[in-house]
Amino acid sequence: MKLLTGNDLLTGDVVWWDGSGWSLHLADAVEAGPELLAKTIAEERINDAALVDAVPGNPPRPRTARERIRGIGPSVRPDLARV
Repeated sequence: MKLLTGNDLLTGDVVWWDGSGWSLHLADAVEAGPELLAKTIAEERINDAALVDAVPGNPPRPRTARERIRGIGPSVRPDLARV
């Protein structure tokens, strides 16, 4: 499974493609493909757009620690997590 993520150009927030727009919550993320990545890069509203590998679930779980921390929040302050 691939998820589309990036940073909102205006706020810098980590965002995830939810099927109809961008969400701050990893739990809203849906599977995306390379066509959507190309479209996102062309629109220039999202900075550093990327497709990341994830394990299906609720919420989907990015395979890398970097993407899990970006999606859920700091690993040292669970009280600040977005879950």
